[in-house]
Amino acid sequence: MDTDELSIESYKGIIITAENFNHDLTLRFGVLASSCEDEKEYLLKATQLIKAIKRLDKSNLSNIFFDEIPDKQKLHSALDKILENISAIELIPEDKRHYDSFD
Repeated sequence: MDTDELSIESYKGIIITAENFNHDLTLRFGVLASSCEDEKEYLLKATQLIKAIKRLDKSNLSNIFFDEIPDKQKLHSALDKILENISAIELIPEDKRHYDSFD
């Protein structure tokens, strides 16, 4: 899937929240979408990605953020906010989520 196929709720809650923190983080969540079949899988993998990022050491964080590692406390706060957003999104039935229509 592509990020264009995400509901507006998921796009804002994950992609936009990540972008507001750091563009390199946004790239990780954007690329993740290409390995997912649907939004449910994307939300699961996004949660897994967040947990993995939180465990990374400075060297591995350097790879994600192209040698411009953000403050770890601020990074964790941003990741926690995205996790909160994912929890809220998961409470919305899929048929009640909003999607951009290109018709």
